[in-house]
Amino acid sequence: MNLSDYVPDPVLDAGRFLQAEFAPFPGRANVMLRSVLTSAIVLVASMTLEVPEVALSLLVVFYVTQSNVVLTKLVGVMFILGSTLAIGSSILLLKFTFDYPLIRIVVASVLLFCSVYLMRVLKIGVVFFIVAIVVIYVQSFVDQTDQAELLVRAVLWVWVAVNYPIAVTLVINTLLLPAEPAEQLKAAMHRQLAAVDARLTYLIDGGGRPEPITPFAIQQGAMTLQKLLKFVGMRGAASREEQAYQLACIATVSRVYHGASELPMDHQDRPAAQLRILSALRAECRALDEAIASGHPYRITATTAQQPQDVTDAPAAAGEMQRALRAFGDFGARGDAAGNAPAKEPMVVPDAFTNPVYARFSLKTLLAVLIGYVFYNAVDWQGIHTIMLTCLIVALPSLGASTQKALLRIGGALGGSALALFMVVFVIPHLDDIVGLLLVVLPVVAFAAWIAAGSERIGYAGLQVLFTFSLSLLAQFGPTTNLTEIRDRMVGILLGVGVSTVVQVAFWREGESDVLRQKLASMLRPIAASLRAPVTGAGTPEQLAYAQQQLRTWAVLTDCEATLTRVALEPGWQEGEQAQMTFRAQAVLAQGREIMLAGNALHNALDTPEARASQDMSDTVRAVQEQAASQLDRYADDLASHPPIALAPRLIDVPARPGDASPTVLLTGARHLAREVAGLPDWNLAPPPPATLRESAEHD
Repeated sequence: MNLSDYVPDPVLDAGRFLQAEFAPFPGRANVMLRSVLTSAIVLVASMTLEVPEVALSLLVVFYVTQSNVVLTKLVGVMFILGSTLAIGSSILLLKFTFDYPLIRIVVASVLLFCSVYLMRVLKIGVVFFIVAIVVIYVQSFVDQTDQAELLVRAVLWVWVAVNYPIAVTLVINTLLLPAEPAEQLKAAMHRQLAAVDARLTYLIDGGGRPEPITPFAIQQGAMTLQKLLKFVGMRGAASREEQAYQLACIATVSRVYHGASELPMDHQDRPAAQLRILSALRAECRALDEAIASGHPYRITATTAQQPQDVTDAPAAAGEMQRALRAFGDFGARGDAAGNAPAKEPMVVPDAFTNPVYARFSLKTLLAVLIGYVFYNAVDWQGIHTIMLTCLIVALPSLGASTQKALLRIGGALGGSALALFMVVFVIPHLDDIVGLLLVVLPVVAFAAWIAAGSERIGYAGLQVLFTFSLSLLAQFGPTTNLTEIRDRMVGILLGVGVSTVVQVAFWREGESDVLRQKLASMLRPIAASLRAPVTGAGTPEQLAYAQQQLRTWAVLTDCEATLTRVALEPGWQEGEQAQMTFRAQAVLAQGREIMLAGNALHNALDTPEARASQDMSDTVRAVQEQAASQLDRYADDLASHPPIALAPRLIDVPARPGDASPTVLLTGARHLAREVAGLPDWNLAPPPPATLRESAEHD
């Protein structure tokens, strides 16, 4: 262990980000194709029928087009409900307050406050986000005309511009290019099993060296399977037995994938017994892949079931993979009961009416929006009314999340504005028909869709590229040469980000540092529980439950990583303290992942004939596991306390048994686990110097 494990090099970190975020991945091209096709249809229809708010229509297409048909339908329904409620509320507001500006602003402020509050406390908060956006958007209409009829017509056209693209999007995504989550789940499991097959083939036959399976790939693979399984459940009403079987299937695939990552990648002449085991294992992995593709239950073959388990020259990871496959095969053959169904998330957060944070957040957002409204009216600069929308869009529960959203909004707006400026100056003067317009717009739409189809960390930048570009280029039904629109949008966005940031920092600052510590503690506790998990024989329900618990732990770890990303972006006046806190959180995350992997390897080693042959050694290793679990629980409790008082756990003494040569794998695994647990950092002290970290790694 050294300091570079915790403090990433900026160049390497940027390279990893670019590789992870911009490299093609399965499904991204499909999302981009659906977005481009729907956008082309909407653009032609809006220009032909002169439906206003073309930019809004294209933005809705991007929002509704999701990775699979389940999410697409869900988001589409939410947008229809939200836009209808928003337009109805806006018309009622205008009907009774059009001639009374002060009352109109007060009522609109109350609607905005309630919408932002409900956005935080309800599971369907996106509906009220749409209400808040439309209520603000309508206020900019009122400032541009004093004719009530024109105003109502403009508001009703907004409803049309939002809802007819939703209908087109649902048709494209459901009938022409459906992305079924069940097929995506099968494809994701096939990719993992294909990587397993490649590693086994290399060990058996040689050939090209396969790509390594990193801990990050294991974590991301487990999270992908969990999310897709959730979408499969939302798509159709499967029985509890079917849900249990699917959960056991993804747990088995993740376990086999993890086991394959530990296979030694040193191609050499292997004993015939080892080659037989590896060949049988490869055949079973292929049989599992075929069973998943065909939808048939998986049954382990008699050949593999009869393989001797006491072949000492076989890789230890191969035995773990065999046990995982046998457990799943026995699970399907027995038809085990599903157990208790997972509890559904409540519609309203439990502390909705007792926690003052939600009301404070709503007040801060309202204050930022009103400051923007007063400013652009005071300077009589109607073109920067996007200042209000920006104040609402970047208003997120934490400073880190708000900063991340603001950076994406600014970056996307700059990119979209630059593209629009180039088109207006050099391309638009040469266009005279809809075909030319499509040739200009669709490449930008494809580029924005490709970014938007990426992860949540960059997806919003794609939406902003599209919206800024279309606002500047498609504001009227003909060629535009007005460059002031591009300038005004950027000025409004920059002012909105500045106002929102100042308000959120100045009033009831809501950071996630304490939340991050609580999440880190919640990550360490299930890891400790997994260390205490009993070692059972292959094919038992407890073994599958252990694998499923690992999947849930990966999910908690991923959530901690996302929170740390936001915390690192939080503005702070004490730069050194913020850097130390980020340093410690990175250390806990890195060690948590390593402890989980080390504990899993030791758990698998205890389920081998070598371990069962030496009961005394097994008892010693289990005692080490119990000590490690106790230390993790104590560290988690101290980390969650306020202020945190977590100290680095002491190194557990693993007794040596010189006369017992056979179970050396157990001793090595126990010592590795002890070192990883002792590697957790002191939270209330300054980070140790690199020399100290190296000495700790070299100890024992």
